[in-house]
Amino acid sequence: MLYWLTALSDGGDIFNLFRYITFRAGGAFMTALVFGFLFGPPLILVLRKRQGKGQPIRSDGPEGHFSKAGTPTMGGLLIVGALLTSTLLWARLDNPYVWLVLFVTLAFGLIGFADDYAKVSRGNVKGVPGRVRLGLGLAIAIIAAYWASYNHPAALQYQLALPVFKDVLVNLGVFFVPFAMIVIVGAANAVNLTDGLDGLAIMPVMIASGALGVIAYTVGRTDFTEYLGLHYVPGTGEILIFVAGLMGGGLGFLWYNAPPAAVFMGDTGSLALGGALGAIAVATKHELVLAIVGGLFVVEALSVIIQVLYFKRTGKRVFLMAPIHHHYEKKGWAEPQIVIRFWIIALILAMIGLATLKLR
Repeated sequence: MLYWLTALSDGGDIFNLFRYITFRAGGAFMTALVFGFLFGPPLILVLRKRQGKGQPIRSDGPEGHFSKAGTPTMGGLLIVGALLTSTLLWARLDNPYVWLVLFVTLAFGLIGFADDYAKVSRGNVKGVPGRVRLGLGLAIAIIAAYWASYNHPAALQYQLALPVFKDVLVNLGVFFVPFAMIVIVGAANAVNLTDGLDGLAIMPVMIASGALGVIAYTVGRTDFTEYLGLHYVPGTGEILIFVAGLMGGGLGFLWYNAPPAAVFMGDTGSLALGGALGAIAVATKHELVLAIVGGLFVVEALSVIIQVLYFKRTGKRVFLMAPIHHHYEKKGWAEPQIVIRFWIIALILAMIGLATLKLR
């Protein structure tokens, strides 16, 4: 919205600053951060009053989680509200990729909100049935996949770009849409599975989104793409504004989610943020790189898949408990120890993902 102040500029005044994505990204970050600090306490107070007993705790979960009973959930509303406000304020609203990531974020956030509401109102861990959640997620993802493909340059439509290999594209044709759907829905559910400890999911989400924001800005500039040998996707630079809002809102939320958490993000936040990561990857043609920068989420999801499949075949478990962060809890690791080590892993993977921009 503030971008339109450039119409008042003569090229040498303060209004000219609003032409620059980096300046507006800084504004979006600070707007979202202040939003989180301002609205965090009243939101938590409302959630406590409305939810009563807070988020239901699994009876078969780690023993240390029973002390968290009564902690309110749906804190993802704070993150989504912060990034929505900052994006609408600072981004160019004529950019289709901005609306694409906002659509996916809000739509998955609504699914998560319905799931959280069902859990809280019923007082148990069973929310919206899994098949319903999956069906809705796929419906959102198919819209997003076609949306992204329609706005991609003709040479990149329905193509899969391979990291490291310069100028290599794999034509997926009609299979691109289901592939993109898997990326978006998979990312949403992987982040959802990771959100099991205080502060565990939000920092890796910020780290992964930061890496994707750098990628979005890079592939949206012809000078950078020519130098690095990347595929140019005009317009994706504006996604950096959204990412900056996500990071600012995420930090504001982490202030209240740090151990011991005053509020959980719930499915409202985890599904929304995971869907956003998937949508950014599809928009920037870096779907495979998402598996690297978001490798922590991949491992969390794979641990659940492996556990379920192995148990069905043998009746035995690979892990003491899945997702894998609960395995380490069962082994006696302290919660802050698990969280901080997982943060470190997420940062390392993000750096490896960014390195693929130069390795050609």
